[in-house]
Formats: sequence, structure tokens, C-alpha cells
Amino acid sequence: MTAPIVNLADLEPLAESVLDPVAWAYYSGGAGDERTLRENVEAWARRTMRWRVLVDVATIDTSTTLLRTPVRFPVGIAPTALHGLCCPDGELATARAAARHGQLYTHSTLSSRPMEDVASVDGPRWFQLYAHNERAIAADLARRAADAGFGAIVVTADLPVFGRREREIRGGYAWGSAREYGNLTRYVDTYGEAVTSDLHAFQLTWTDLEWLRSLTDLPLVLKGVMTGEDAALACEHGVDAVWVSNHGGRQLDRAPATVDVLEECVAAVAGRAEVYVDGGIRRGTDVLTALALGARAVFAGRPWLYALATGGEDGVVEAVDLLRAELETAMGLLGTPTLADVTRAHVGPG
Repeated sequence: MTAPIVNLADLEPLAESVLDPVAWAYYSGGAGDERTLRENVEAWARRTMRWRVLVDVATIDTSTTLLRTPVRFPVGIAPTALHGLCCPDGELATARAAARHGQLYTHSTLSSRPMEDVASVDGPRWFQLYAHNERAIAADLARRAADAGFGAIVVTADLPVFGRREREIRGGYAWGSAREYGNLTRYVDTYGEAVTSDLHAFQLTWTDLEWLRSLTDLPLVLKGVMTGEDAALACEHGVDAVWVSNHGGRQLDRAPATVDVLEECVAAVAGRAEVYVDGGIRRGTDVLTALALGARAVFAGRPWLYALATGGEDGVVEAVDLLRAELETAMGLLGTPTLADVTRAHVGPG
């Protein structure tokens, strides 16, 4: 008899058992010795919760807004590549699951399905942009996202070069044809396989944010910020939100856990933009910790991939149900019936 799935961590061994080993290595691995990969998860658990008693928690409300867009749950789906390795419907299944929860879905440039496929899904969605060295491609991706009804552009800034992901190397993962990436297929006839090999703008700098701004009127989110200095610079360059992220531990190993730099980044932003965080979110108490430290919302990536691999669209819905139930329980026990009630006083030292 298969043991029931009662938390997000339970999905990992099950996903490993059903995924192709190469796909598992790609999804699950991190850079170098994977210290940051592990620390992302473990650092949340070092924070303690300080509850208040005799608070009316008969009604728990997990709703909020992200860049003025209403969502029913402060946990979004982070951009992750190639959902088609998990499920034939790929990102379409993930987007549908998010919509069923009123949850924000972020569509990756490196998706299996083109962004136009998820345009039919009636839910909040953003587009994650890798700024291509060929600017015409980046500009067209941003235009397509606006035309397809995406609500913001998330520029990933922490991948000027690829991190050395040894689990992928040992597993034999290799980039496939550019035609396997749904958003990039239409560019192959003009640019060839360089569509993927030149995907990241290695010389992207702060001065290029003005150009990125010019591509669309959509709000701009900068993802991959890990210092207060860069959080402040992001605000000075007019971004609408700062996303604290170390790319899931997949870039520079020995980077700190995101929770350990969150307050520094929140302080540097000083209310000029919204702040989000990802990295190791697995529990409802992780979500509350992030909110108490100043994040507007959190994002997760791997848990939804594992749920997609093991149960398709319904699997993602069930995984979100688990985390949302944990969050509601934790809010009740903490004495915080709404997200606005969560304050810095509710979290102890790390």
C-alpha cells in the first residue's frame, strides 16, 4: 500500500521513482556541492514562530494582491523549464492547476509549451524573460507576452553564465533542439540553434533595464536579487518588484539561503517596490516566516514539478491544497487571521 502524501516533501521520492533519471537530475540538482540547495530548505526551519493567544481566528483569509492583481494564496508558481518532461500537457496543466486556486503562475521562457497555449487559461499569470543576446528575440517575447494577457514581465538577472550543476553532468543532461522549447520554436528558422545557445544576455547591465522597460508597458519584476545593494539599485531603476532568489541553488554554490538575505533586501527597498522570495519553500510556516520578514509573497518551483510528474494537473492542485491547509492552520495557531496581521514580531531569531 502506497503511503499517503501529507506534505510537499513526500512528493520528492515519488517523483524520482517515476521521472526519467536524466529529467530527475535536471529538476532536482543544484550547483557544485549543493550546499545552497540544501541550505535554502534548512534555513527556514531555524526560524521560530511567536504566537499570540486569545485572538479570534474563526475566519482565516489567505488572499492578497500582487502588483494590484488579486490572488487567493500568497504562494505563486515560480518559473521552471520544460514541464513537458513531467506531463504531456506540460505548462498548460500547471497553469490550469494554478487557476483553480486563484494562484499566480509564472511562465518560463524555457517552457515546453508556448506562452500562447496558456493564454486560454483564466488565471493570473506573469512571463519570465531571459534577455536574449539577440535583442529582437527578447523584444518579440515581451510583445507576445503582452498580447497573450500576461500581467508582468519577470526578468531573471542571476544567470549571466550557467552554474556548474554536477548532478546534471553526471546524469547526462544535455540541451535538446531549440524546437523543443515552445516559446523559441518560431525563431529557429531565422536564428538556428543559437536561439538556445545565445539565450542569455551575458553583458546585460543596469543600463539595459531602461531598454527592457521600453519593450512593454507591463510591470517589471527583477528576479535574482540577493543583496541590499542590488535591491536598492533595482528600485532606483524603476522596477515594480524585487524578487529575492538564488535560482534554487542552481547558480553560485555557497550563496546564502534566501531567507538569510530577505530582511536586508526588504530594508533596502524601503517600500518602493513589492518584494518576493523563493528558495526552499516547503511548509506553511515557511510562508508565514517570509511574510513576517517583509515579503509580499513567496514562490516555489520544484514541488509543483514533482506534483505534476506524479499526478498531472490534479497532482499540482492537491499539492497546493496541502500547502494552503498548512498555511491556514499556522495562521490560526499564530493568531493571525489575515496576512496583514503577520508582523516581524511573529518570528524569532534564526
